[in-house]
Amino acid sequence: MAITYKWDIPQMNAHVKAEGKDNVIYTVHYRYIGSEESGGKTYSSTNIGTQSYTYVAGNPFVPYADTEAFEAVVIGWLEGSIDVDAMKASIATAIAFEIAPVNEDLYFTWQNPVKK
Repeated sequence: MAITYKWDIPQMNAHVKAEGKDNVIYTVHYRYIGSEESGGKTYSSTNIGTQSYTYVAGNPFVPYADTEAFEAVVIGWLEGSIDVDAMKASIATAIAFEIAPVNEDLYFTWQNPVKK
């Protein structure tokens, strides 16, 4: 099955006023999440980060609105300034290793006994 990707934007930082505009966003906090169903189980991986922006007077400005339409604008900013293909590749690799691990953690049972 294919990996499904989605953006989650939990927070944005904004200048109250800048360059004659209100609520000028300067940092977007994001999570880019990929998930895939395999064998009746869901596997997922997330890239978390922030992206900074600088508004320059005279450039096009989209005023902040607490709406899904504005969220789509912010996602457009992210997709225009971040290497989304690299994030997808990283997430796909992490999910592949979850589905078919190539490494495991081993312990000395007398130091870390298994609880019954």
